[in-house]
Amino acid sequence: MARPRSFDRDHVLHAAERQFRTSGYNGTSVDDISAATGLGRGSLYGAFDDKHGVLMQAMTGYLGRLAQGPRKALAGPDEGALERLHAYLLRAVHGVPLAPDVPPAPDRTGAACFAAKMALEIGASDPEVQRLAHDCFAVVRTAVAECVRAAQRNGDIDPDADPDDLAYLLLTIIRGSDIVGAYGHSPDRLTSIAESAFALLPRPRQS
Repeated sequence: MARPRSFDRDHVLHAAERQFRTSGYNGTSVDDISAATGLGRGSLYGAFDDKHGVLMQAMTGYLGRLAQGPRKALAGPDEGALERLHAYLLRAVHGVPLAPDVPPAPDRTGAACFAAKMALEIGASDPEVQRLAHDCFAVVRTAVAECVRAAQRNGDIDPDADPDDLAYLLLTIIRGSDIVGAYGHSPDRLTSIAESAFALLPRPRQS
């Protein structure tokens, strides 16, 4: 009979994610993961096969949190959709987590999109990472686009505007704010970015 796991898998994957965020994939060794998670090399290999297996499980967990956080934050009645978009932008540019039970990150390295960081580093040579990063982006883009559609139905955004285009615009600005924040720009600057992005949303034409 196989022995039951004696560790909290989610805790281990959160710790591994933080290590990958800090050191990158190539800069993280199995020993680094072992030190970050408290698991010995044998336990890591037994549970995840190898370093790549740890990364895949960490990214899968991240995808699951994205599926809960932004979607719940942006879902709701058509009335109030524009306000939800505004609040989402403000939280996102400051790296405030929207997934349940995830504490605020201590710095911009911890606040930036984990999937995007991994895709930029190794996605071009790793189809599995590229696929998971694409899935992460698609989850958030869909949630933002649906909120835009709700605001359009409520008469707050130009009904002729393409919701997917606007979602791509807002998410490009959010991901760009990760870089601006990492350079040490002030919270006021990040708020200004969010407000400028919000102002770009096309309002209905006056008749």
